[in-house]
Amino acid sequence: MIRILGIDPGSVVTGWGLLESDGARSLHLAHGHIRVRGESLPQKLGCIFAEVGALIEQHQPAELGIEQVFVAHNAMSALKLGQARGAAICAAAARDLPVAEYEPRLVKQAIVGSGAASKQQVQHMVGVLLNLDGRLQADAADGLAIALCHAHLRGVAPEMRVATRRRRSRRR
Repeated sequence: MIRILGIDPGSVVTGWGLLESDGARSLHLAHGHIRVRGESLPQKLGCIFAEVGALIEQHQPAELGIEQVFVAHNAMSALKLGQARGAAICAAAARDLPVAEYEPRLVKQAIVGSGAASKQQVQHMVGVLLNLDGRLQADAADGLAIALCHAHLRGVAPEMRVATRRRRSRRR
């Protein structure tokens, strides 16, 4: 069994989930979220770096999975998310912890079976897969989903970790 920390980065809330897995079975250990403190962006990034570092020190994971940045509606939001992600990756790198990155669509596909799954579907399936009672906080559920995705795909080469889109045929 390998201990995996999953991180769902955010500049306001960063979710995390910790599990042990052999690739076929996964055991929930802990989960939560970090309320990012600070007035300025550098203070917020420092908070993420320190808090993720403290999680690594406390739980001693062997590997870390993290969500990749996606651009949705606002380029500025994507930049802030990328910086939050960088702070978390640096916390892992400073401790020689291997980091694997996963597209949001791939995480959803690995957990729910569809890359277009809703947050609620991901929350529900994480609870089912890890046999958890009650509703999970959304960011913590995403952290656990990333850890589960990494547990299932950790032996797969990074270039093979690609979510596929269904092509819709056009009727003429």
